[in-house]
Order: sequence, then structure tokens, then C-alpha cells
Amino acid sequence: MTLIAQISDSHICAQGVPAYRVVETNMLAERAVAAVNRLDPQPDFIVITGDLVDHGKAEEYQVARRIMDDLKAPYAVIPGNHDSSAALKSCYADCDWARQTEGDSLQFCLRVGDLRLIGLNSAVDGKHYGLLTEAELAWLETELERDKSVPTLVALHHPPIVTGLQAMDRSKLRNSEDLAAVLSRYDTILRVICGHDHRTVFAPFGGTTLTIAPGLAHQVSLDLRADRPQTFNFEPPAFLMHCYSPEHGLVTHMAYVESFPGPFPFWPDSGVTWP
Repeated sequence: MTLIAQISDSHICAQGVPAYRVVETNMLAERAVAAVNRLDPQPDFIVITGDLVDHGKAEEYQVARRIMDDLKAPYAVIPGNHDSSAALKSCYADCDWARQTEGDSLQFCLRVGDLRLIGLNSAVDGKHYGLLTEAELAWLETELERDKSVPTLVALHHPPIVTGLQAMDRSKLRNSEDLAAVLSRYDTILRVICGHDHRTVFAPFGGTTLTIAPGLAHQVSLDLRADRPQTFNFEPPAFLMHCYSPEHGLVTHMAYVESFPGPFPFWPDSGVTWP
């Protein structure tokens, strides 16, 4: 089995500065790293689907690198709307995955066990919405053409769908149709995985299934009413674990960061085993 953990939207700040004045994102990111490190078995790889930091500043990336480098499993990062692609790429300049594309664009294609993991750069510096340039889409198609038989996960920060969270939908991927047109030509795309919306969401897209990950710190409020302001809350932070086997395909589990009482046997006194 191949295991890929997806963590997203950590919004790490400069040391001692809470996000939005109330979210202790650095502490919460450290707790998330500890939660992932407790997994047994460990993931084969971890992908961080954007908004690693809150303001795209070099000092924030230094803090983020210190926190995330405590992960036991190898990891890679794609940019989100709160990131600076150039600063993120500079911070990870020593990593092979950060050097696969030229300039400030940060995209990668990696083989992880039985899977191919493709990370796309949907971030537009200075903007909250997402966009994939013609060059980035052409790069994606080139990578997909290299081997049309490998089961593939495609990761980007901005969801290419309308979720009903209207404040977030205004900053979705702008050229969703272009991405769908590329993906629909390949029957090996198992999943499109995104961040940005700070909620767990599933939807069809581009001939496959799309999954949005919850946030590692704060969550976007589940408010589907029209024209509501964007707000956040402190629902439990969580991450996703994508589990693939050739026999059963891809299954995704959501895992909470916090620890809870248990595990307990279902029949502690009777000696009955299940199933």
C-alpha cells in the first residue's frame, strides 16, 4: 500500500505572532506535525497543499521550515494564495522537488510507491484567486504523457469547483475548464486534491474525484447562505490520508490532529472478537 498524507493551510507566522490576532498557527502546526509523526504506519510521503505561511515573508518560511522539517516522512509544498512562490522556492532551494520548474513557478512530479504525485502552482502573487498559466498546463500535460499507465494524484491549492461557500468560491481557480480539459484526457487520474477552503469537501471534477482538505489550524465556517461575510472558527484541525493499493484503488481518510480517549474494545468483558 502507498500512503500519502495531505496537510494544508498551516498559515505559519513570524515567531510569536498569531494569525488574525487569535489563531496560534505555529503551535497548531507543531501539534499537527506531532500527530502525523504518531501515525503507524508512517506515510510514504506528505504533500502540503498551500498556504504554508500567512504573509509570504522570508522570516515566516524560516519558521515553517524549522517546524515542518520535524516530520519523519519526506514532504513537498505547493504555493497557496498566502504564499510567495519565489520565497517558498528559495526556502526549499536545496530540495530536488523545488527545482523541477524554472523561474518562480514551483511545480513537481514525483513517484511515490505505486503512485505519481503531481503538484501544481495555482498561486498568483498578490491575488487571492488561483490561475494555471498556459505554460503550467503544458508542463502538466507533458508529465502525464511520460507514462499513461501510472495512477496519479494531482495537487493544487485552489479548488477548481464551486462549493457553495460563496466567500471562498470568489477566490477559486479561475480557469477550471482548462484544467478539466487536460485531466479528462487521462484515465489514470485517481484524485485531484486541494486546500484553500479549510473544510473537508468531495466533488466530481475532470472525470475524477476532487477532495479538499481541512485546515491545520482554523476552519472556514460552514455557512452556505448567500452573500455572507467570510468567517472562521475553531472546529478541530485535521488532515487527510490517501491510501492506495492496486487491488482496491484509492481510499481517503480524515484524521484529527488532537488526541481523544481510546481506543477501546467494543466488547471488553465478553471475549467476543469482531468481525
